[in-house]
Amino acid sequence: MTKKILTSFILLFTTLIFAQNEKEITVKGKIVDASTQTPLEYATIVFTSTTDASDVTGGITDTKGNYNIKVAAGTYNISYEYIGFKKLTINNKSITSNTNLGTTSLSVDAETLDEIEIVAEKTTVDIRLDKKIYNIGKDLTTAGGTVSDALNNVPSVSVDIEGGISLRGNENVRILINGKPSALAGFGDSNVLSQLPAEAIERVEVITSPSARYDAEGTAGILNIILRQKETLGFNGSINLNAGNPDLVGVATTLNYRTEKFNLFSNIGFRYFDAPRTSDSDTYYFDYLDEDGILQTPEYRQIIEDQDVTRLNRNYNGNIGMEYFLSDKTSLTGSFFYRYGEDADLSTNISERYNGGLVEQTTRYERQNEEDNSYQFALNYITKFDDKGHQLTADFQYVIDKEEQFTFLDENYDFTEDANPEPFQREQIYQTEDQKEYLVQADYVLPIGEDSRFEAGYRGSFQNEVTDYLLEQENITDGSLFVNDTITNVFDYSENVNALYTQYGTKLGKFSFLLGLRLEHTQLKGKIDSRLSDQELNDAFGFPIDTDFDKNYLGLFPTVNLIYNLAKEDQKEESITLGYNRRINRPRGWFINPFPTRSSRTRVFQGNPNLDPAFSSTFDLGYLKRWDKLTLTTSVYYQHETDSFERVQENTGSVTTDGINIIRTIPVNLSTNKRTGAELGVLYNPEKWLRLNSSINFFQFNTEGEFNGVDYSAKNTSWFARFSSKVTLPAKIDWQTNAFYRGARSDAQSDTDGIFSMDLAFSKEIFKDKATLSLNVRDLFNSRKRNSVTTTATERVTSEFQWRQRQITLSMIYRFNQKKDRNRGNRNNDYNGDDEFEG
Repeated sequence: MTKKILTSFILLFTTLIFAQNEKEITVKGKIVDASTQTPLEYATIVFTSTTDASDVTGGITDTKGNYNIKVAAGTYNISYEYIGFKKLTINNKSITSNTNLGTTSLSVDAETLDEIEIVAEKTTVDIRLDKKIYNIGKDLTTAGGTVSDALNNVPSVSVDIEGGISLRGNENVRILINGKPSALAGFGDSNVLSQLPAEAIERVEVITSPSARYDAEGTAGILNIILRQKETLGFNGSINLNAGNPDLVGVATTLNYRTEKFNLFSNIGFRYFDAPRTSDSDTYYFDYLDEDGILQTPEYRQIIEDQDVTRLNRNYNGNIGMEYFLSDKTSLTGSFFYRYGEDADLSTNISERYNGGLVEQTTRYERQNEEDNSYQFALNYITKFDDKGHQLTADFQYVIDKEEQFTFLDENYDFTEDANPEPFQREQIYQTEDQKEYLVQADYVLPIGEDSRFEAGYRGSFQNEVTDYLLEQENITDGSLFVNDTITNVFDYSENVNALYTQYGTKLGKFSFLLGLRLEHTQLKGKIDSRLSDQELNDAFGFPIDTDFDKNYLGLFPTVNLIYNLAKEDQKEESITLGYNRRINRPRGWFINPFPTRSSRTRVFQGNPNLDPAFSSTFDLGYLKRWDKLTLTTSVYYQHETDSFERVQENTGSVTTDGINIIRTIPVNLSTNKRTGAELGVLYNPEKWLRLNSSINFFQFNTEGEFNGVDYSAKNTSWFARFSSKVTLPAKIDWQTNAFYRGARSDAQSDTDGIFSMDLAFSKEIFKDKATLSLNVRDLFNSRKRNSVTTTATERVTSEFQWRQRQITLSMIYRFNQKKDRNRGNRNNDYNGDDEFEG
């Protein structure tokens, strides 16, 4: 192998030297549309030597369809290509001097255009042994939007008003980008997906019964987001411009240049937006018993708070890479991703305190500035030993993320009956988060005969997160700042996972199965460096915590996926699927860090370093029936989870300087959580001008467990549904409406009302279908608000929360050397999961 590589380098070096003295010949010409004689810009011309097939050169046409290419004297096979047109090849063309090949006409490929139109306009579903693949159609309501907006239109998936993503009502969903964890997904922080453009998505794989190939993380399942990359020869791309209200300005460009030997690709974007947020709460305090059992009256009977937050965000992201084809069956891809985010938030919280009448009013200001830098370097190697699926892939990925945050907090009296009120302390918080992640992965696929396949692989993921938190508070007597030793800390947390897997799939007549087994070793390691002793920390947090822990878990995760094809040979697809899998939910760093948040004096979130992973077993039974114009999917599922995470609210026993009880929310391992549900989806296209898409998901959670002597057992029944219609109006204007409703839900402490929202959009192709102009309104009625009532032993809180207001966006995307979006993947998208065994 080394000798071959050395020989290749010598030949390449020699060729380059002699090429300097070799006479170059100029070949000119023009390429036009055969039917309209319109010049075809960015069409591709490829010259392949008849004596040496590896001698390939070429170029592209300019905006007038002209090309001017330099080649060496010789005999060539010349090919002309353009998207949606039939390829034209001229064989054995002798070129010995400067040549003008004149005008070449290319004819439209009707079959290709039909295929393009079908794929681009419709959202389709494809059922595999372990997943449902939703090809995202031309969704007008997400034009100018984000990945989170697009996910909210995928059946089984819902995105709450805070940007949290859930699958079948379960928030513990694993987010992958092109089959792997990625900085694009923000180390599992789904809020990062609110910064990436929706146009980047090619398809979404909803994996409710993941095979053994996938990481066992995520008890709800996996959402695998496949990003667009082009595979067209030559130079092509698109530019996307957005503007909207509240303030939104964005620009993104996708550029791609591909030859027979390599593929260069890039995605670069900028996004500025203002995302105002509002919340209101009304808290009524009950009389309570103190530690001595004496009935006490609260300092205030009622507190009403009104918070408005202005969030100015500036985000830059860029992804560049190259796929180099070492041979027809082997390629090496390298890519670099960078994301920079700069946020400036201002929160104003007006608090009114009552004892019958108004006693006092204060205003609390919180200014927060944040900078976030993410870098990701990835290498992918793939070799295909034959054309039957025998292949080996290897991946390496290194990610660095650094976040710096400064927060200033200040509260002042607007009105008070107290003649000598105690002033509030100013606070300043300096926080940095440094995250690093290494990923090493290898997958081997071996077909056995025509209908069977064996797979095996290894995956190692090594993550480290260091949070440095410094709190300074004001000395009321002289105005100076001092370090709060109780809260200031450094939290060093690591999650290391090593996994081996194997699986086997085969097809026996109409019956197919995929059996797998995954072995994972998980290490959760953390150290809290605080200025307090362990005993002082235990006293401060009210429960014993481990400040230096190293937990190890070894688990087996079997998967079973079955498909039985019911359809006869002359019928459309009809099948039944059955899946079983065991999965794990590992606690994230912020769920473990025990130091409380400071955005509110009276309500804090506090992590729990005593958290252990949760484990679940899930059964899924599904049915698919496809007719000419109608596709029906349905399934029922059951999940049993042990040591599940639940957030509980409790009184800390501490009070603020003005006598208000401090309530904390803390995640704990409750004993069990049983989930049962059913879902139904319908895709209906009765006419070319009308497309309908709807789904409904019904589920019930049954939680059993207690914490600190309080029983938090509860049964929660809820549902969500969505409906989408797309109509083609006269003048080729498309009109799309999306409606979503999430039913009311409840748990041991809270009851939450249902939420309804509607999106509306219009679009039209312009500039001879090279550009699309779209106008959309997300949350048309400004109704996407969460209203809830939370009741504990000491209080009842009625609240309303709106994460993002109604958004109006005008968007234009211009494509060059492309027709409408084609949703065709690059070879680089074959992450060894794209061609999952179908049986």
